[in-house]
Amino acid sequence: MSDINQENGQPTEAVETKGGFDERGIELLLDIPLEVSVEVGRSRILVRDLLQLQEGSLVELDKLAGEPLDLYVNARLIARGEAVVVNEKFGLRLTDVVSPSERIENLG
Repeated sequence: MSDINQENGQPTEAVETKGGFDERGIELLLDIPLEVSVEVGRSRILVRDLLQLQEGSLVELDKLAGEPLDLYVNARLIARGEAVVVNEKFGLRLTDVVSPSERIENLG
């Protein structure tokens, strides 16, 4: 695999190693935007009930309090974790990262 380095115009080679590809050329991927989302839970609701929702309404989710939250990247499950608050902002502390083989199994 060969590409042109944007900074110096020289070819950039990505060399395959035992663990995958080395870091030469990885710079090409660093600016690709990804959609990252955290799923707290899911619920099915009828359109009639959806239209009646208002401020203060409650929507029951299928997860129990304390269960791990799911982290998705481009709609693919990547990890699970727990909600945390840091400097008054919510975050996700990863507790379990899905293995590459599990990710491949879930592609289909």
